[in-house]
Amino acid sequence: MTDPARLPTSPARFGLTEARGGEHLRAAGWWEGRRPTEGNEPILVALSRSPDPDLALLGIDRLRVALGDRWPELDRALRDGEALRGRLLAVLGSSTALSDFLVANPDRWRDLVDDEPVDAGSFAPALVAAVDGLTDADAVRALRVEYRALLCRIAADDLAHVVEPDQRYVNYDDVASLLSDLAVAALRAALDVAGRQVPRSDECRLAVIAMGKCGARELNYVSDVDVVFVGEGDLAVATRLAGAVMQVAGQACFEVDAALRPEGKAGALVRTLDGHATYYQRWARTWEFQALLKARPVAGDEELGRRYMDVVRPLVWTAAERENFVPDVQAMRRRVEDHVPAGLTDRELKLGRGGLRDVEFAVQLLQLVHGRGDEELRITSTTQALAALGRGGYIGRTDAADFGRAYRFLRTLEHRLQLQRMLRTHLFPADDDVAALRRLARASGLQAEGGLSESQVLLAEFRKRANQVRRLHEKLFYRPLLQAVANVPTEALRLTTSQAAARLAALGYAAPDGALKHIEALTRGVSRRARIQTALLPVLLDLFATTPDPDRGLLAYRKVSEALAETPWYLRLLRDEGTVVDRLAALLGTSKLVPDLLVRAPEVLPLLADTDALVGRDPMTIGNPLRSAVSRYNDLERAVTAARSLRRQELLRVASADLLGLVPLRTVCVSLSEVWVAVLQAALDAVVRSAGERQASIAVIGMGRLGGRELGYGSDADVLFVCEPAPGVSDADAARYASSVVEQVRRLLNAPSQDPPLQVDTDLRPEGRQGPLVRTLDSYRAYYAQWAELWEAQALLRARFIGGDADLGARFVEMIDPVRYPEQGLDAGAVREIRRIKARVEAERLPRGADPSTHTKLGRGGLADVEWTVQLLQLQHAGEVPGLRTPSTVRGLRAATEAGLMSEDDSSALMDAWVMATEARNAVVLVRGKAGDQLPTAGRDLAAVASAMGHAGDPGEFLDSYRRTARRARAVIERIFYGS
Repeated sequence: MTDPARLPTSPARFGLTEARGGEHLRAAGWWEGRRPTEGNEPILVALSRSPDPDLALLGIDRLRVALGDRWPELDRALRDGEALRGRLLAVLGSSTALSDFLVANPDRWRDLVDDEPVDAGSFAPALVAAVDGLTDADAVRALRVEYRALLCRIAADDLAHVVEPDQRYVNYDDVASLLSDLAVAALRAALDVAGRQVPRSDECRLAVIAMGKCGARELNYVSDVDVVFVGEGDLAVATRLAGAVMQVAGQACFEVDAALRPEGKAGALVRTLDGHATYYQRWARTWEFQALLKARPVAGDEELGRRYMDVVRPLVWTAAERENFVPDVQAMRRRVEDHVPAGLTDRELKLGRGGLRDVEFAVQLLQLVHGRGDEELRITSTTQALAALGRGGYIGRTDAADFGRAYRFLRTLEHRLQLQRMLRTHLFPADDDVAALRRLARASGLQAEGGLSESQVLLAEFRKRANQVRRLHEKLFYRPLLQAVANVPTEALRLTTSQAAARLAALGYAAPDGALKHIEALTRGVSRRARIQTALLPVLLDLFATTPDPDRGLLAYRKVSEALAETPWYLRLLRDEGTVVDRLAALLGTSKLVPDLLVRAPEVLPLLADTDALVGRDPMTIGNPLRSAVSRYNDLERAVTAARSLRRQELLRVASADLLGLVPLRTVCVSLSEVWVAVLQAALDAVVRSAGERQASIAVIGMGRLGGRELGYGSDADVLFVCEPAPGVSDADAARYASSVVEQVRRLLNAPSQDPPLQVDTDLRPEGRQGPLVRTLDSYRAYYAQWAELWEAQALLRARFIGGDADLGARFVEMIDPVRYPEQGLDAGAVREIRRIKARVEAERLPRGADPSTHTKLGRGGLADVEWTVQLLQLQHAGEVPGLRTPSTVRGLRAATEAGLMSEDDSSALMDAWVMATEARNAVVLVRGKAGDQLPTAGRDLAAVASAMGHAGDPGEFLDSYRRTARRARAVIERIFYGS
C-alpha cells in the first residue's frame, strides 16, 4: 500500500492544469482534501499519461453526469481494470469527438472493457444487424451510432498503450486495416439499407469497388472513401441504388467519393463492365491507371466485382508502357505539391514536401514500372509494397526500411490529429503552438528525453522524418532508370526462350543463344542479386543493342558482375544511378580494355555517376596523389603494388572519360603521360629508399611521346637515366649503384601483370642496347660531343626531365640543347641523311601485310610522317626560332606555322592527321585491349573504333575520312619533308 505521506498533494502533480480539475476529481470521488482518495491513485497515474489529462478528466466528468446513478459501476471498473483505464482515458484524452459520442451514449463504455483485439470479422454483422429492417433517417441514425462505437473501439485499442504501457501495442498497419475493414462493413450496411429504399433493386446487379486508401486497406480515421460502381441489368435502378449507398454512408459514417470513375464527376455514376473496359482501353489517362492500382471489390455482387478486376488488372500492369508514362506521373506529383499554400508546405503531412504523397507516389511509380515483370509487387498496401520492393532489390534495404518507418510515423501523426475532432486534417501544428505539439507528441507515444520536452522531441522527429522522406522520394521517384525500364515493352520482360532469342536477334545480337546463357547465369535463382539483375537486364539489353558489339557488351557485363558479385554496392549503384547504367553499357559494348580494368579497379565505377569526378583534376597534377600515397610505404614490393593499383585506377578513369567523349585528346595524352611519370618516380623513390646509403643522384629523362606528354594507351615509356656521384664516390661506383637501382626499377615495373604493361624502354641511350644503362652527366657530354649521330640529336628533341634529381635533370637538358638545337641548323647532307633514314623506316619497319593507308604509326600520313616533318624543321630552325624548342609535336607544329615555316593550310592538314591518327591508335587499344597500330578495316572492331572516336553512322565512312585526312597530310609531307 502507498504511504499516505508520499502521495501527491496537488492535482497538478498528475498533469492537470485546468482550474476546475480539483472539482472534477472530487466529484468523481477520486480526491479528498489535499490528496487522492485511497485506491484511486492508479486512475490518476493513468490520467497523467493521457495525451491531454485535462481533456480526459473533463470527459470523465461529463460521462459521470451522463451516467447518473450508474457512475459507481464505471468507477469500480476503472479502479479494478487496467485495460479499461488505458482504453477509456486514452480515448477521452485524445478526442473530443469520441468523448461527445460516449457522453451521448454513456453505456457504450462497456464496449471498451474487453481487452481482446478488435475482430474485424464482426464489423459487417454488427452494422448490418444495427440497420436490420430500417430505412431513411432511422437507418442512418442506427448506422451512425454503431459505426462510431466500433470506431471508438479501434481508437481505444490503438491508444491504450500510451496510457497503460503494459497494454498491447497495435501497429499502424493493423490500425489502418481495421479502419478500412470498418469502412467496408459500413458500405455493405449502407447497401443493405439502399436495397430496401430503392424500388426494383433486385432488377440490377451492383458491385462496389473500393479505391484509394480503402482499396489498399490503409484508411485514416477520417477520410473520404473512394469507390467505383459497376452495374448490370437495369442501369437506371443500379444508379439510384449506388446514389442511395453514397447518401446513407455519407450521412452516417463518411463521405463516399465516386470521382475516380471514368470521366470523373462528369461521367455516369454506374457503368457496365464493357463500358469500363472500353473507357480504360481507349480513353483513360495515366493517373487513372495509377488509381486502379489500389482497386478491390468490397461490397455488392462478388462475381461482378471479380470480373471487373479481371478486366482492369492487366491494364494496370501495362500502363507503364504508355508514352511519357514516367514523366506524366512525375508531373502529376509536382502539380499536387504546387497546390499546397506556400506557408504550409512544411506542415502539410499529406501533400507537402516530405509528406505522405511523396512516399505513395514513389512507391506506386516503382510498382507500376517494375510490377509488369514481377507479380510479387502487385500489392495494394503502401507499406507492404515498400517491403516487396526492398526484398526484390528494386530499392535498397535501408531505403525501404527508412521509407517505411517514416511513412508509418507520418500516418500515425495524421491519425492522432484527425482523432481530436474527427475532422479530415493533415496539418501539423505550428512551431509555436506548444499545447498542440505536446498533446500530439503524447498521443504518439513520444516522451521528453535528453533535456528536450515532448513537443521539442516531436518537432525534431517530424523534421527528421520529413527530410528523410523527401530525400528518398527525390532519389527514387526521379531515378533515370525508371524511364529506361518503362521503355522496355512488357512482353520483353517475360518472354519464352524462343521469343527471347528472336528478340535478341532483332536487337542486333549476333549470338542470341549465347546471350541467353549469359542472361540465365545472371538471373538464376531467387536471390536478391538475381532479382536486381532481372530488373536491370531488360534495360541493359536495349542499351547494349545501341553499341558496336552487343554480344561483347553482355559478355563483359556478365564477367564484371561475377567478379564484383561480393561487392555490396555494385548492383545497388546500377539500380539507383541511371547515368551509371547508360555509361557502363556504352563502355562495355565498345571496349575490351575497360572491363578488364574494371574487375580490378571497381572503385572507379561510382565515378560514372559524376561527370566532374570522372573528368578529374588538372592533368598536369594527376600524379601528385599517386606519389604521395606510395611514399607512405616502406616495403618496396608494397610500394610498387600500390603504384600499379593507383595507375590502374587512373588509366580506367581516363579511358572511361575518353570513350564517353568527356575529355579532349590533349587531356588524355597529358594524363597518361603524367600517370606514367608518377609511377616511374614513385618506383624510383621506393627503390632508392630501400637501397641503403645513396652513392649517386639519379635523374630520369623522358623521351619520345613520354617526353612530349603525348603518350597513348599502348605506348612504351622511352627514357634515359643519368647519374652523378655523391661526394667522395668514384664515377665507376656511382654508375654501378645507379645501374643497380635502375635495373630494380625496370624489373619491378616490367613484371608480368594483367594490367597494360609498364615497359621502361632505354634503347635511345648512347650506343643503344650495347651501351651502359646509366651514364654520368660527364659521360653523356663526352659521348654527344664526339660520337653522337644525327638520329640521336633528333631523338633528343623530345627529351625532358621527368623524375629523380631535378637539378641534375636541368643540367642534363641544358647540356643537350646545343646538340638538338644546332645554331647553324642542318646542312644539305644532314637533311638528305634524315630523309634517307625516314625512307628506310617506311620500307623496312612497316609490318608485312600492313595497309599503309590505315597504319596509324608508319602509314602514309600517319604519326611518324607528321612527327619527322616537325623534327626536321626543329633541327633546321630551332637554333634561331626559340618557339621550336619544345618536346611536343603539337606545339612544334604551331611554332613552325607562327614562324612562317609552313602555311596555315599545311599546318592544319598535318594537325588533323596527327590528331586523327593518335585518336585512332588509342581507340584500337581501347577496343581490342592491347596495343596496335593498324586500323581494322571491317567488322565490329571497326565499328567500335569509329564509335570510340565519336563517329556515328557507317563505319566505312569513318575509314574513308581517315584515308582522306592521311592523304592530305602525306601530300604536305612530300613537299615539306621530302622537298618534292
